[in-house]
Amino acid sequence: MSERKERVKWFLEDRFGLFIHWGLYSIPARGEWIRSNERLSVEDYQLYFEEYNPVFYNPREWARAAKGAGQKYAVLTAKHHDGFCLFDSKLTDYKSTNTPAGRDLIKEYIEAFRDEGLKVGLYYSIIDWHHHDYPAYGDRYHPMRDNEDFKNVAGDFSRYITYFHGQVKELLTNYGKIDILWFDFSYDDMTGEKWQATKLVEMIRSIQPDILIDNRLGGNLLSSEPEIYAGDFYSPEQIIPVGGIVNEESKPVPWEACITMNDHWGYHSQDKNYKSPQQVVRALVECVSKNGNLLLNVGPNAKGEIPEESMAILKAVGKWMKQNGESIYGCCVSSLPKPEWGRYTQKGNYLYAHVYDKGIGPIYFYGLKGRIKKARLLVDGSELKVEVPWMAAEYSDIQNGAFITLQGARLPDEIDTVIELELLEEDFG
Repeated sequence: MSERKERVKWFLEDRFGLFIHWGLYSIPARGEWIRSNERLSVEDYQLYFEEYNPVFYNPREWARAAKGAGQKYAVLTAKHHDGFCLFDSKLTDYKSTNTPAGRDLIKEYIEAFRDEGLKVGLYYSIIDWHHHDYPAYGDRYHPMRDNEDFKNVAGDFSRYITYFHGQVKELLTNYGKIDILWFDFSYDDMTGEKWQATKLVEMIRSIQPDILIDNRLGGNLLSSEPEIYAGDFYSPEQIIPVGGIVNEESKPVPWEACITMNDHWGYHSQDKNYKSPQQVVRALVECVSKNGNLLLNVGPNAKGEIPEESMAILKAVGKWMKQNGESIYGCCVSSLPKPEWGRYTQKGNYLYAHVYDKGIGPIYFYGLKGRIKKARLLVDGSELKVEVPWMAAEYSDIQNGAFITLQGARLPDEIDTVIELELLEEDFG
């Protein structure tokens, strides 16, 4: 437990990362689950392998976009469920170096993101719809799950485990330090020791002891004594937990919500249902206000470009983060209850009020009467006065609450106006 506490320190400080889902599925452009959803055979899917050539792939542009958005780390799909590898694995021919691309795309990604000062993570699917030893017929997700031709095909699952462990070892030995290993995913009886998870994690820790591992190998990270393979952080998908995540002893567990920009992880040319910069910023704030991180996804297209809509969102979020990042990095939950006008994040004796709704009159801060040393608008450092409005004595709680008036009918920033409150030293911690 203490080892995990040390490992996750940087993770709890950085708070905001970029998820990247990219592979052969960017060519049909109907999402990353196309093989399963459309029951495509290996032969059907081979067309995309033979033409895969992302001529505009420039991971340095991706890295600069992530850094500009205020993201501190990234996670890229080294292998998704379709089994296609973006790295030069010696254990398969089903890899990017054998496509017209002819490149180790993971190597280039790692170098580019490291050069921008970002931490690097790798996603690896423990599911594999291409490997002949992975169960097909009767499986819940396999493209051939109900294809009678596969009914009597019996693979050697132990051979697949050897392959999968071997690829993980390649990723951890061929590219230098990796900060996060993001496994996806366990289901039904395909969990825990079915993956020989203890042996796998022991191997991982022997090579890179400080690497962070998510919770999708199986096990119970919420237990007071989780399994060795239960991971370092929880990974809720497309949802932000109502009250954060704690274990059975009510102690906080590191977590990271992975969220798409539109409705798909991989590139989908017709999906224009993008979230607004306001939604993204407020999702990030909500995560941090509950002791969590946000891993925001982009799905580059077949040519290797992040869609313009995603780039525009990253840029807008980055503009907000440049001025307000102090209210995110290193921050966590506040002991104060959620205010009706927005949310709180806190770092030591600095309390950050994220104001979403100006309402009428002054902003009321429950429980902060006499506790505020200084108030500033975080975006520009301008002074804000803490003072009791003239009619508050008759209609408001002046015994416990503090008041700050923001001038004008609208908030200075409709995305999220942040007020930095420096609390008195006796309130520190």
